[in-house]
Parts: sequence; C-alpha cells; structure tokens
Amino acid sequence: MKKRFATLLAGGAIAALALTGCGSGSPSGSSEPGGSGAAASGGLQKVTVGVLPIAPSGAMQYGIDEGIFEKHGLDVELQTGQGGAAMLPAVSTGTMNFAVGNPLSVMTAVDKGLDMKIVTGYSNSKAEGEDINAVVVKADSGIESFADLAGKTTAVNTLKTQGDLTIMESAAIDGGDPKALKFSEMPFPDMEAQLERGNVDAIWIPEPFQAKALANKDYKLLGYPNQKALPGLPTMVTFTSGSFASENPGIVSDFKAAVTETLAAAEADPEGVRAVLPDFMGMDESVAKGLKMETFDADLPTEVLGDMGKLTVKYGYVEKDPDVGAMTVQ
Repeated sequence: MKKRFATLLAGGAIAALALTGCGSGSPSGSSEPGGSGAAASGGLQKVTVGVLPIAPSGAMQYGIDEGIFEKHGLDVELQTGQGGAAMLPAVSTGTMNFAVGNPLSVMTAVDKGLDMKIVTGYSNSKAEGEDINAVVVKADSGIESFADLAGKTTAVNTLKTQGDLTIMESAAIDGGDPKALKFSEMPFPDMEAQLERGNVDAIWIPEPFQAKALANKDYKLLGYPNQKALPGLPTMVTFTSGSFASENPGIVSDFKAAVTETLAAAEADPEGVRAVLPDFMGMDESVAKGLKMETFDADLPTEVLGDMGKLTVKYGYVEKDPDVGAMTVQ
C-alpha cells in the first residue's frame, strides 16, 4: 500500500475543545452505519489515524507496509500530533477516524464529557529491566531520586498525562512531596537542548530521545517512572469517538482486527519495525537498529488501567474513578 503520512496542526485552541466535548458524525466517505468497511463499498475504506511522532508509532507504518490494513479492507492515512490530548478533538469531530495515544488522555476527556471509546490496546511499558521512557537529568545535578525533583522543573510533552502522573507518584513512593514538583510542557525533540541550557532540571523522554540523551556522558538516568508507579503501564491505546463507533461498527471491527494482527506481527518482528523508522521519523539508521522497543499488544490490560484510574483521582486529574469497561468498544 502506498505510504500516506501527513501532519496534524493542533494548537492550543483546538486542544481546548477536548475539555468541552463535542459530537461527531460519520466522516465524509465512510460507509453507512452498520456497514462492514470494504465489504460495504466494494473497495478499500479510507480512514485517517492520528499517531505521535515517536518510535512505537512505527508499528502502524509497519502494518501498512506489510499490507495488513489493506488485507482488512482499509486504506490508512497517518497524521501526526504532539500528544493524545491534541488529537482528541480531531477524533471527536471526525477529522480523524482513529488515533493512537495514551489512555490517560482518553480517561480525562471522558471525565469531562467527551464521548470517546478505546478500541484496542497498543503498547505497554516494561514491568522490569530497561524501560522505554525515563526521566533524565544532568550528571552533576545532585538529583538522585524522584523525591529530589521537589522544587525542580521537569519537561513533559503534555501536562496532566502519564508523564507527570507517574513522576508525581514515583516522588511519593520515594518519600517526597508530589505537590512540590513543577512541570513544563514542550515537544520531545526540544527537551535535551532545554536541559543542556538549564531551562529545565529534568526531562521525561521516550525512545529514541532516551537513548540519544543517555549516550551523552553529561546526562544520567534518574529512573523509570512508569515502572516505579505502575509496572507494565499501557503507554498507548487506539481510540475513536463514541458516535463513530456506533455509526460505523463494521469499520471499527475491521480496524480492530487489523491492529490486532499488526501488533502481533510487530511484536514478533521488532527488526522489521525498526527498519521503517529511518523513513518514518527521519531517524538515523544506526540509532534505529539499537532502539529499545515497547511491548506491542492489542489486548487491553484493564487491571493496570484501573490502577492508573485511581491515581488520576488521587492527583485530581478526574473527579471519579474511570470506568474502563464503559469507555471500551465491546
């Protein structure tokens, strides 16, 4: 299938829509409600899928290149956004049919009245060993534990999501005051330079930025907040709007089957996923070959998500425990 990769421009105004909630109808070109994707139209069903510009998103391109989505009747166009929260309004209004983003953004949006549905799991952090996102600090910073981040500023890609949530809980586990932590929002590619300049004291980064930063002797690993706070935490899920799911069950079913097959193939062939990253992200081939990969799995680890939901209440992200089952496509 021909590679399709576009850029989503999601500024503060559109991100704010995620807090207000808005309905969505079937996007132009979708099958009639209750249709079955390709079978309903006799050809490939075009769908747009939002992804983050990070290495695990390469699994989607891998599935496209391997013809898995085409096999399930889907012609996929990928669009990029800075964070899951920025993609929510695009999914809600039908600009995107699906997106791949962190489940906390979906939980928060649902709590605020946005009708969103998780379709599948996608990727999970490592429960032990070397994890796939980390907090990195300067080697001479004197910061030795998450508790030492009190009064310091840590960069995260978006506020009130998995980065700051797990870092605050990690600080609490280390005996610190999570309320004393400060966070600054910025894109992953900008973080290392801001750390070097002293504009932030710590950075929360995934691969490939983690490996690049830790290759510099001037920086050191502080720790893995996902692993400390919520071992095996799902880093990303696929999601759609509730209205799109109800109006297009056939397309959602086709997408779910394609993603499930894609992620199983990606987990079995990590070298194949790494091979798409130079073109997909403009990544140096030597960096891609040595990249640590997340665990790809379409199954949704509801127990860990439930534990994360409790933390969202603890830290005031949401008002009540999220109902993971109710926000999942059955």
